[in-house]
Amino acid sequence: MRFFLYAVIILIGCSVNGQDKASKKTSTEGVKKVVFVIIDGISTDLFYKSNTPFIDTMSKEGAFSEAYVGGEKGKYSETPTISAVGYNSLLTGTWVNKHNVYGNSIVNPNYNYPSIFRVFKDTYPDKKIAIYSSWLDNRTKLVGEGLKETSAIKMDYSFDGLELNEEKFPHDKLKKYLKRIDAEVAREAANHIFETGPDLSWIYLEHSDDMGHIFGESPTYFNAVSFEDSLLGLIWDAVKLREQKTGEDWLIIVTTDHGRMPTDGKHHGQQSYRERSTWIALSKPIDNTYFKNNKVAIVDIFPTICDYLSITVPEETSLELDGISLMKKVDVSKLEGVCIHNEFLHLQWLTEHKGNEIGKVYISYTDNYKKGEKDNFTLLGEVDIQKKEFTTKIKPPTGTKYIKIVLKTKNQTINTWVKVTPK
Repeated sequence: MRFFLYAVIILIGCSVNGQDKASKKTSTEGVKKVVFVIIDGISTDLFYKSNTPFIDTMSKEGAFSEAYVGGEKGKYSETPTISAVGYNSLLTGTWVNKHNVYGNSIVNPNYNYPSIFRVFKDTYPDKKIAIYSSWLDNRTKLVGEGLKETSAIKMDYSFDGLELNEEKFPHDKLKKYLKRIDAEVAREAANHIFETGPDLSWIYLEHSDDMGHIFGESPTYFNAVSFEDSLLGLIWDAVKLREQKTGEDWLIIVTTDHGRMPTDGKHHGQQSYRERSTWIALSKPIDNTYFKNNKVAIVDIFPTICDYLSITVPEETSLELDGISLMKKVDVSKLEGVCIHNEFLHLQWLTEHKGNEIGKVYISYTDNYKKGEKDNFTLLGEVDIQKKEFTTKIKPPTGTKYIKIVLKTKNQTINTWVKVTPK
């Protein structure tokens, strides 16, 4: 694997070094691009126990945070710690109560919550998107390529479905073929990124999770994690060489989709701390108090990409996002509320700085967005965010189960759902 990389570096490096500074200034100088990588099934504790020199080095140059999946445990957004569910939480910036992908069978995803690729293409129809993945469903079902419900979005480049090619990758009981597939995916991604530089791309690596399912917490599993890390090194090298060649400004985001069972580490899907416990690594430093002071979430990746690439997110979509951007100033976090006797609404939140600022609180008694329609948000009142709480009277219509709350501040919009409690 590293021989392939060294050959690429020697051949490409000679070309790059042969250019003078003037020749490097092209029409792509400073153009921002993103590649996000999901390495399947690595809980935070097992990541720390693994040998991951490439992710470690990238994180030291950039940033690293412990993170979580699974939504709010025991509340309306509790989300299964299952692979496709986690991918879609990243892709849509929402938890399962919105995107509606509850398992790997991907039955009836709610495409009214658009993927990061759709909002990107809506903003930049001429820019390029790509996916490199062992699993075909990532493109055909989650992104929803070609479907009416996704406005027939089309990936500009796809390299996936290798698990269906049993002639080239014969399936074996220990799933060693997935290691070969991940290597093929990473090589193709590295080559294609260096040669063409898609503006937004997704790389998915699967081998680590399957070794966890078969062997649990074991030397075989840790070796698989280290192997995936070496593939990330290959991709990172390709991005750096691309930057040297073109002057583009790339952000790499690496994460995982779920943790592992607390007993033997073989499976996942429930709400134990270990199954919810994940991590996020970025290739650039993050100067963000929310990132520094909190355990971030997989849903934070969507708004982070949007801010880095200056993607225009429709207001009705931004009101639904469950994530918080890691790229800009954050005013508040952890908004939650309670409805008392079907008459009073009490909200509370945390602030991420000490400055006084007026926030506006909005309410909707409908959930029309999930049907592709707009909700009717009305202003409840204004509040100094440093008070960290807000209480007011409300009149939910009969039969209302949840009300939707939005808090708008100078730098962000944050939302929560509140369960209506009858008298």
